[in-house]
Amino acid sequence: VGGLAALCGALSYAELGAALPRSGGEYNFLTHALHPMAGFISGWVSATIGFAAPSALAALTFGKYMASVYPALSPLWLATCLIILLSLVHASNRRNSAGLQQIVTLLKLLLILGFSSLALYFASERTDVRFLPGPGDFDATTSGAFAVGLIYVNFAFSGWNAATYLTGEMTNPQKYLPWVLVGSTGLVTLIYVLLNYVFLSVAPIEEMAGKVEIGYIAAQHAFGPMGADIMGVILSLLLVSTVSAMIMAGPRVLQVIGEDFAAFRPLGRKNRHGVPSTAILFQSLLALVFLWTAPFQSILVFAGGMLALNTFFAVLGLFVLRWRQPDLPRPFRVIFYPLPPLVFLAVVGWTLVHTILNRPTEALFAGGVIASGALFYWASLRVGRKVKAKVPSGQ
Repeated sequence: VGGLAALCGALSYAELGAALPRSGGEYNFLTHALHPMAGFISGWVSATIGFAAPSALAALTFGKYMASVYPALSPLWLATCLIILLSLVHASNRRNSAGLQQIVTLLKLLLILGFSSLALYFASERTDVRFLPGPGDFDATTSGAFAVGLIYVNFAFSGWNAATYLTGEMTNPQKYLPWVLVGSTGLVTLIYVLLNYVFLSVAPIEEMAGKVEIGYIAAQHAFGPMGADIMGVILSLLLVSTVSAMIMAGPRVLQVIGEDFAAFRPLGRKNRHGVPSTAILFQSLLALVFLWTAPFQSILVFAGGMLALNTFFAVLGLFVLRWRQPDLPRPFRVIFYPLPPLVFLAVVGWTLVHTILNRPTEALFAGGVIASGALFYWASLRVGRKVKAKVPSGQ
């Protein structure tokens, strides 16, 4: 279900990104489709929560995997060092940034496929988990608990829209962006389902419930203690790609906000290599704040809900843009329109409603972030007007 929703979202974003080829993701889409204030709030959410929180979570998971093999190491400090190191690389130049991301992504794909194959081959016993639908499953999948569970699944798929944050740095985005979004999301869906199939096949679900390092637990059952230690280190390396991608893509939202609003102009600055280094370092600082101040579970539900809300309104903007600007050139159009965006809105909307009902504390904090975004938008307009008033005529 999560993969289907992500694919429908990717198709919708492909049309939006090809029609509005500028970096910034939801900030760019909602600014044109709904209102500049909606775009700003969306960008504010992406910058403060959408990328900083996932970076912190993925880095902490990296730390927990490493600490499961080397208990003397602190997961928190391992996560901190990873964020700092990756931030420095991505803030240097595009060659280093792109090269690092290509290497760690390829390594991640190979390690997942290798781990899955070896675990299924060497596992001495298989669990009795049933994968095909059975009696009563329909009621379970339409329950509020299943809807809230999808927040975690949607969070695992977060990143299917990441290419739209770097559209302005792509060659011929109108042509290649749809292929990047849809192709990569389809690939991730297959790999994610495979990995979870392996986890559930080789390890008892009771031992994995409530744990972060479930890959290490699965490796213990598949390979034994020594093999699990080796796989624990390998699995921790998988998280490097995730943290790296978030640190690379997210600051581009801050960059375009800085270009559009005088109050945030420092965030729009680039170094001599064309990299928004200030925005990268600022977002990494936010990630470190999340890492050191909030519990894992709360960050996950909170950030997952905010990401879902952001993408919900962006896909809704697809309908608005078609209605308001029917003559806008669209190099790519959603196939089987309007079915994919409607499926996305239905799944994500259903998830959000049940999350608000079941996790009111996180929903209240989310409302606070949105309200603060509106406040900063209003304040930035006033600052912008003052800056323009001070600039002499003709400059």
